Amino acid sequence: MKTLFLNPVLNKELKLRFRTGKTFVGLLFYLLALSLLMIAFMYIQSGTNSMGFFKPEYSRMMFMLFSFFQVALILFITPGLTAGVVSSERERQTLNILLTTTQSSFSIIIGKLLSSISYLILLVIASLPLYSFVFIFGGISPGQLVQVFFFSLFTMIVIGSIGVLFSTIIRKTIVSMVSTYSVVLFIGGGTAIISFILYQLADINATAIPKEAPAVYFSAMLNPGLVLAEIFEPAVSEQVKEITGIKFPIWIAHIITYMVVIILSLMFSIRKLRPNMRKGK
Repeated sequence: MKTLFLNPVLNKELKLRFRTGKTFVGLLFYLLALSLLMIAFMYIQSGTNSMGFFKPEYSRMMFMLFSFFQVALILFITPGLTAGVVSSERERQTLNILLTTTQSSFSIIIGKLLSSISYLILLVIASLPLYSFVFIFGGISPGQLVQVFFFSLFTMIVIGSIGVLFSTIIRKTIVSMVSTYSVVLFIGGGTAIISFILYQLADINATAIPKEAPAVYFSAMLNPGLVLAEIFEPAVSEQVKEITGIKFPIWIAHIITYMVVIILSLMFSIRKLRPNMRKGK
């Protein structure tokens, strides 16, 4: 742990990333956009009733809207921050210099990953005060706020690990970004479409007795949107169990699957960073 915090690569990347004013200007506009979204939602909802009040039950909907917006932002921005961390060094011809230092491949990859997602972590933390407005009206427990925060952090690490992997094995940054965005598109939208198609096929082939579709489970557990919906609505989990016939909680399967993805991506990135040298050198 001490080595992680004293990682020169991480320290250098953090200083370069947060030294310029553009970082904080981007943070300002992000918070302004989120604030405007909250105000617009409250205005629209208060206009739907004759008294002109914002009903407390709408605070739950606002929290869900913020959470899905934040996860969508993570899926959209993370590939752009991580898919070029190694390939850009190679294109600038500075990677060989970096590899001649005493830093291990592990510290370089971890430093690059953490420095890349640090800006997104800052955005999530900075948005927490806005989330606190939800507690004024009720409908959301602090536990759900903590779950959403750690789920967002976990999603960052998953997408970031994939981006670092492509950046390591692909020499061109643009190709690495396209590959990473393609994987993210599959995770966010492709798995949802596949789940829907598999469910429809099972429903078409079913007779009068409802037919279970276990294949839907294995595509649905890859979709972060479905797992996020399960945090707010436990009934979603029950519906998945009823449709697929698999009782194992889908959020646990989601975490286990992507933990394997994180470990394999980082291990492969570390091995491929110095392909012609012994491990650990």
